[in-house]
Amino acid sequence: MDLNFSDEDFAFQMEVRNWIKDNYPAEMKARKQRSPGGHLSKEDHVYWQKALNTKGWVAPGWPVEHGGSNFTPSQRYLFDLEMAHADTPAIIPFGLGMVAPVIMKYGTEEQKAKYLPDILDTNVWWCQGYSEPGAGSDLASLRTKAVRQGDHYIVNGTKTWNTMGQYADMIFCLVRTDVDVKQQEGISFLLIDMNTPGIEVRPIVLLDGGAEVNEVWFTDVKVPKANRIGEDGFGFKFAMKTLSGGRIGIAAQALGIASGAYELALQYSKQRKAFGTQICNHQAIAFKLAEMATDIEAARHMVMKAAWEKDQGINYDTSSAMAKLFASRIAMKHTVEAVQIHGGNGFVKDYHVERLMRDAKITQIYEGTSEIQKMVISRSILKN
Repeated sequence: MDLNFSDEDFAFQMEVRNWIKDNYPAEMKARKQRSPGGHLSKEDHVYWQKALNTKGWVAPGWPVEHGGSNFTPSQRYLFDLEMAHADTPAIIPFGLGMVAPVIMKYGTEEQKAKYLPDILDTNVWWCQGYSEPGAGSDLASLRTKAVRQGDHYIVNGTKTWNTMGQYADMIFCLVRTDVDVKQQEGISFLLIDMNTPGIEVRPIVLLDGGAEVNEVWFTDVKVPKANRIGEDGFGFKFAMKTLSGGRIGIAAQALGIASGAYELALQYSKQRKAFGTQICNHQAIAFKLAEMATDIEAARHMVMKAAWEKDQGINYDTSSAMAKLFASRIAMKHTVEAVQIHGGNGFVKDYHVERLMRDAKITQIYEGTSEIQKMVISRSILKN
């Protein structure tokens, strides 16, 4: 297994970095920085995705035959890293990053033809319908029901933490289609049009950080059977596999946040003086920087290993959980340290590290909390 970057990889990284500088509008970046939660409008997000599409980068994980860029694991890692490092509006919207791969792998030809082109062109906005008020980390306990009636399902229940659900045209929804079998076996995936009668979106007001999220309520919502992905009862298996793959992207995102905080702290420490010298010359600061650099390098190898295993067709459930657990941990730890190195300026928006500290926390929560990653890892090592 070779985790070293080639000259072509580094050239690609510089291409992504320079393209972001030239195409990420200053006013959009300023709006994101000023916003308490980093919230941008749907139009801002669509603009950014269409800009990425001009480079063929809007679907980095998609195969070429479906319009993707078919990045190597190294390129995907570097792409996600640079996007997070620059604090762009989003790395990959949910439809592109999670819905489309499931449709490509498990969907019918009719579903692929109907949904993939619009997802690629960002003409249809998707949100995720996994978590519920009583079923977050424990997805097998979800209670939203879909009762079969002829060629339709009737859906009732509530989904929560639906990122940007107020903008969504479609929701990728886990539902319980069979209550008489084991919890995990009675779950299916439905693609639900958000304009269907009986759907209500209720905002969740966050104090700070993260994207806009909502609750989605279903009351006797009629969904065609043709909108089910895969066979009845296989939704939980699909969800676990998509989450494992998504964790690699979140780990890369966390690493990008940590790297950005480290670079800002290093730069600041070389400029700020105290007691007659730059603060980087004081051992207390130098040791913080040394620990940052070491942890970031270790996380880089963990993320790359997980990406390599995925590309090789090797089971990557454990490595992706390890990568997310460790990368999100160092993102949180070292963004806090970056604020500490900046002192009082760490709380000033112009210095940006406070923004990164707020962004870091969510990487320990979504796509499975750190505690869930420990469950995945412990089960694996105890089984073997």
